[in-house]
Amino acid sequence: MKLTIAISALLSVLISCNQAPKQTSETMFTPLEGKVKFMNLDPGHFHAALVQKSMYESVDPVVHVYAPKGPEVESYLNLIERYNTREDNPTAWEEKVYRGDDFFQKMIAEKPGNVMVVSGNNAKKTEYILEAVSSGIHVLSDKPMVISPEEFPMLEEAFATARENGVLLCDIMTERYEFTTMMQKAFSQIEAVFGTLEKGSPDNPAITKESVHHFSKIVSGNWLIRPPWFFDTEQQGEGIVDVNTHLVDLVQWEAFPTVILEKSDVEILSARRWTTDLTPAMFEKVTGQKTFPDYLQKDVEGDVLKVYSNGEINYALKGVHAKVSVIWNFQAPEGSADTHFSVMRGSKCKLVIRQGEAEGYKPMLYIEPNEGTDLAAFESSLNDAIANNIASKYPGIEAEKAEEGSWMLDVPQKYKVGHEAHFGQLTEKYLGWLGQGMLPEWEIPNMIIKYYTTTEGMKKAMEN
Repeated sequence: MKLTIAISALLSVLISCNQAPKQTSETMFTPLEGKVKFMNLDPGHFHAALVQKSMYESVDPVVHVYAPKGPEVESYLNLIERYNTREDNPTAWEEKVYRGDDFFQKMIAEKPGNVMVVSGNNAKKTEYILEAVSSGIHVLSDKPMVISPEEFPMLEEAFATARENGVLLCDIMTERYEFTTMMQKAFSQIEAVFGTLEKGSPDNPAITKESVHHFSKIVSGNWLIRPPWFFDTEQQGEGIVDVNTHLVDLVQWEAFPTVILEKSDVEILSARRWTTDLTPAMFEKVTGQKTFPDYLQKDVEGDVLKVYSNGEINYALKGVHAKVSVIWNFQAPEGSADTHFSVMRGSKCKLVIRQGEAEGYKPMLYIEPNEGTDLAAFESSLNDAIANNIASKYPGIEAEKAEEGSWMLDVPQKYKVGHEAHFGQLTEKYLGWLGQGMLPEWEIPNMIIKYYTTTEGMKKAMEN
């Protein structure tokens, strides 16, 4: 337990490196005094439970849950019970549950907590967020906070209202805490190794990020059962505005750290969307239901459900060309899981994250010098960079030779905490901001630009 806490604390410090907030009016809100009291709204996605996989010193163990009756809230409660009763470092949450169709109105009327956690059906999420911050409630929201271009102005209003009311509205960006991504960002800022970020082109972007997800997978040791509405893009959102939120966030966070972005910095060049097809047997395996519900019939052709879960956006951010893609398959190959691929191209090398079969489906960072590079001189610069820039913050990091003319980062096991642990790390960061009453000045404006990018990408894809 002490080791887990120590690693989490170390990563929390590292992730905030070079992100010290400036005391400006844009970054300040009313600090939250006393205990944080969670209100978990309609926890229909397993991410809601992962926020509570750990306990937090500043959070009251009593969590008030407001949800409609149904299997989703029961699945969430079962996960919390498993965390409370596990042998290793059990949690001690006490769940106070209200079940009813008027769950949101009931939460707003009673308001027994001060932070709303929302992770579930996205159809009304933007509306819930706006109403919550209008009622003076802080919000920690799973992505996406908006799923359609038409509702983006409502999200902008929510951020403006949150500022007026002195509350913090923030989304759950766990991928910033994946260690190879942190290393990719760190090396991209070492000019002796990376040089400067290329501008790229639509055909050869400077930054490429691709995320492969699976409808059928294991979460917290068990096969995941998804609610049927997860496959309705009017309720979950298409992939181009859902998982792509993470990828757009990483492009901004890595390429322009601490820079406040504006809409004029974003140019959507092209976008596309396509379906993943599910048979009734596949649907039953992942939902437990034998037939497609009525609201999915619009997406059924023959006996196949066609889900627009895949999407790609090609765009330029401050003149830097980027491509972000999300792909949903039904089930991962044995021994695999959701995977991430990422490339950042610099004037001296490429920083590439691969997570394929060769890597045992674990993310690995490769450092690949550009063609014509003096490899001996590059290796010397790389080792110097690790010794002088990396090792003091990330002890134990080394570079090993991979294929001819490239290196692979050797990451000690202590940093490989896994995706589920990232929710605790992010929540600790959010709690710190709540206590301080301030956050980096670029976080809120860049959050808005992130959703502007995804929704404008959706708009461009729909034109095609």
